Amino acid sequence: MPKLKTKSGTKKRFKKTANGYIKKKHAFKNHLLTKKSKKRKRKLSTFSLLKKSDQKNIKKQF
Repeated sequence: MPKLKTKSGTKKRFKKTANGYIKKKHAFKNHLLTKKSKKRKRKLSTFSLLKKSDQKNIKKQF
């Protein structure tokens, strides 16, 4: 079978950590920010780890 190409969208949206986990950014941080609280916006700006059920699918695309 031929090699899979890496998905350019995946490269832009996800990062690998040193331990092999995958980091992602939260959604809902682009617009309509005036109605969201400071605490909510601050929590949305941090990275979070991808769920294990999704990691296998994303790792194939790297």
